[in-house]
Amino acid sequence: MIRLRPPRLRRAPRAQLPETGTPTAAIEPHDGELRMSFFQHLDELRIRLTRAFLSLVIGVVIGLIVAGGVLEFLVQPYRDLFPEGGGQLATLGPTSGVVAYFRVGLLVGGALAIPMITYQVMMFVLPGLTTREKRYVLYSLPAITLLFLIGVAFTWYVLIPPSISFLEGFQPDLFRPEWTADNYLSFVTSLLFWMGVAFETPLIFFVLALLGLVSARSLIRNWRGAIVGSAIAAALITPTVDPVNMGLVMAPLLMLYLLSIILVLLGRRINGIDRIPQP
Repeated sequence: MIRLRPPRLRRAPRAQLPETGTPTAAIEPHDGELRMSFFQHLDELRIRLTRAFLSLVIGVVIGLIVAGGVLEFLVQPYRDLFPEGGGQLATLGPTSGVVAYFRVGLLVGGALAIPMITYQVMMFVLPGLTTREKRYVLYSLPAITLLFLIGVAFTWYVLIPPSISFLEGFQPDLFRPEWTADNYLSFVTSLLFWMGVAFETPLIFFVLALLGLVSARSLIRNWRGAIVGSAIAAALITPTVDPVNMGLVMAPLLMLYLLSIILVLLGRRINGIDRIPQP
């Protein structure tokens, strides 16, 4: 007599949960996949914002420590233009000097915190990354800092000298330049910070291309929007309304957009998305 054994039941493999750093109780299966609930998204947002804020606080503390030396460096172009005044910026209120000092500290702190803030934003916006894709994001952080410093150096040595020279020599028969600390440092720090941020955009587009989220064809197709966006960004970055400074800022923004197209094309080929199959 042949005895039939009942079929052996296999235990279903345990589902891999996304690495979000949050409790897994709020993750519920839906349509065969694990999805984050609304409250899970809120908790994830809270964690990412807290980490980004802490990195900014640490950066600002360091920035306030070194703000004195950075302030001396930023005032040097003004001293070269107006040596007769002793190279001292005028203050029109009792707190103007303190505000200028803290403005520089915030600039340095923001520059130091940018890599961590960028990482937290990308991890929240793109939570379903694979291990390889997360490696792409991590490897891009030092390059983001380097590009920010390159943008700051480009602004300091290429954009700021002609901008200050134009503003100082504008209609000298009608206007006598006497710049205050608040106005001068607002102009310089705004250009330095936002142009440094703008120099990071090609690398961000490159990482997005590695993840397959953007294509060079879409960037080329939207070139008109890029020109309008560059003009709006230049108007926001430059505190003045003159077309000379806006043009000086808009030109490198368009060059960065062109570089982004090249890097996107390269990134998609590296990832094999646009690779032509060989027969």
